[in-house]
Amino acid sequence: MRITSTIARSGLTVAAAAVLPLTLAAPAAHANGITVTTGDSSVTATTSACPNGGNGALLAAGQADFAQGRQMALTSGSATWTGVSSGTYTVVLVCTDGSTAGTQSVTVTASPTISATSSPLGGVRGGLGGASEDYGTLTFAAGGALVAAAVVGGVWYLRRRGA
Repeated sequence: MRITSTIARSGLTVAAAAVLPLTLAAPAAHANGITVTTGDSSVTATTSACPNGGNGALLAAGQADFAQGRQMALTSGSATWTGVSSGTYTVVLVCTDGSTAGTQSVTVTASPTISATSSPLGGVRGGLGGASEDYGTLTFAAGGALVAAAVVGGVWYLRRRGA
């Protein structure tokens, strides 16, 4: 016969019931009066706490001061940083009156951009030759003559050796 404690099970249920409303009440991207969203190598921070504008700073790892980060002016309550490489950053928004609207840590996962218009310098090269140079008729004729001379010389050598 198996005996289980109903007290332990009810304790876990009560703990889960207490934590669930807290996790549902706070949106993941909203902290300290600012909302931060990330895109492909971009970060956008928005706040309603700075009606007269302000500045934002994107601080990389190892940067602790507002002045050390990439600064951007708040336009209509938001600031956007583009060309952000992958990593963890801290976003700080400061209003024009000097009050801090909020700070939030954000992780950026930037995917590499591939340009279809870029081409290698000097053309495509591969193997022993080059696939992009045009040598002309004279070069091919000279090469053919060398191959023909090698074949004639090889046949002559083998026939002479057999005799």
